Amino acid sequence: MSTTHYEDPTTPVGKAAVYVDERLAPAGFMKRLLTKVFPDHWSFMLGEIALYSFIILLLSGTYLTLWFKPSMTEVIYNGSYLPLKGVKMSEAFSSTLNISFDVRGGLLMRQIHHWAALFFVAAVSVHLLRVFFTGAFRKPREINWVIGTGLLTLAILEGFAGYSLPDDLLSGTGLRIAEGIMQAIPLVGTYVAMFLFGGEFPGTDFISRLYSVHILLIPGILLGLVTAHLLMVVYQKHTQFPGPGRTESNVVGYRLLPIYMAKAGGFFFVVFGITTLIAGLVTINPIWLYGPYTPSQITAGSQPDWYIGWLDGAVRVTPNLETSAFGHTISWNILIPALIIPGIMFTALGLYPWIEAWVTGDKREHHLLDRPRNAPTRTALGVMALSFYLILWIAGGNDIIATSFNLSINTLIWSFRILLFVVPPIGFVITKRICLSLQRRDNDKLLHGYETGRILRLPHGEFIEIHEPISMEEAAMILGKVDVPPMAALPAEDKDGVRNPKARSAKIRTRLSSWYYKDNVPVPTAEELQAAREHQEHALHAASEAGAIEAH
Repeated sequence: MSTTHYEDPTTPVGKAAVYVDERLAPAGFMKRLLTKVFPDHWSFMLGEIALYSFIILLLSGTYLTLWFKPSMTEVIYNGSYLPLKGVKMSEAFSSTLNISFDVRGGLLMRQIHHWAALFFVAAVSVHLLRVFFTGAFRKPREINWVIGTGLLTLAILEGFAGYSLPDDLLSGTGLRIAEGIMQAIPLVGTYVAMFLFGGEFPGTDFISRLYSVHILLIPGILLGLVTAHLLMVVYQKHTQFPGPGRTESNVVGYRLLPIYMAKAGGFFFVVFGITTLIAGLVTINPIWLYGPYTPSQITAGSQPDWYIGWLDGAVRVTPNLETSAFGHTISWNILIPALIIPGIMFTALGLYPWIEAWVTGDKREHHLLDRPRNAPTRTALGVMALSFYLILWIAGGNDIIATSFNLSINTLIWSFRILLFVVPPIGFVITKRICLSLQRRDNDKLLHGYETGRILRLPHGEFIEIHEPISMEEAAMILGKVDVPPMAALPAEDKDGVRNPKARSAKIRTRLSSWYYKDNVPVPTAEELQAAREHQEHALHAASEAGAIEAH
């Protein structure tokens, strides 16, 4: 029974609030929510773009469901688009043409929906990169990182399902590739494909099944994951970059009401407006140019949406490898790039918080973010993975590149194969060197300040340059770096000569920890900073007393 006492409200809103609070007790949660503090940094808007794009997808998708007919029943098109008038096609393709040419605002809504899908996947991807490079996935936010990885995976699947629904020649080509990937699964691949397509490809039920997955199953899971993600953000302390007054136990920024809510609401309409503007000006997925899908045809130079390009590229660069055993053929050239490599990539991505914690031995809670330069090994690993992804993504358009620049397709394939093994390690080394160089530059700023370009000449002929101290905000940001020593090795035996069973595994962790932390530029100590300030003050004082003149 509630023990909360109220003064008798006099307004309808007040009476309604008391009524709801006496039954559901939301006052405590709402107070926590409305007083939640959000840091003010541009990178946090990346997650907002993903959220707002998802809302746009729900709104535009709801509109499209009123007109789309998910049926593979063959009909004769009799709509407004004359080049296809009288052509036999599926009802799904026919209804998509009707949405594009006969429904008021239909083409705009289709393009808003498609562009919003691209922006959603892009925003989720870049948001995950921001979380990775700043270390925001560390304890206690590992579960939220897994949720983010799941959101990215489902967003890719949802996008693929969406552009496969119109049953045009391009989407049918993509579905044919997807069927080939299913059939590459050893032993059960054929059964999986037959079950999903309802028989031999393309079947008669797949569009209606895919439609249910696209508008119900995956969106429901996405909505649940987004809700869980936002609830965890509200429940947990928000991360923030180092700066003046910012510690592991506080958050500096704006409360949800009124400032942050006003900014977030305005930003939503900015995202919606830009999406609508691009949708109105830039054509995307003109299915009427491709025509209806027929299994005997294929579009020349067909390309998937950008977030599937890397998977297409992986299949294209893999050599033709097959194994026949016990009456079964295993197509390694499909199984490895389309199933095994993506499985390893997304599994490693989801488990990375625990992998890094095991390697480094870091079990602390982290609410202050890392600047990427201050975690050189993690940043280098991220750049190495990105370079691997980008090479595969570019390889997905090897036929377009070959025809556009009059190059040999075989030469391109071999070039991409070599680059996949050469570029990522080089990217790792260069990125790590850059991060360490930036750390040294930060230390130089702390010790000597900014180079002002002002040169003073002393009476005896010596030239000195005037340095200005950096701002308190920048100094606090640089001093926010925490130097973590590598893990110490466990002794192989204790003092009584008993062998330590964990010594071997600890030895591996020690080596990995040394590899992760050994290249580091320590932050100057308080004594070094004080000595640098005294030296700078002494130089300026000596110059002023000696009557130095400024040289230009």
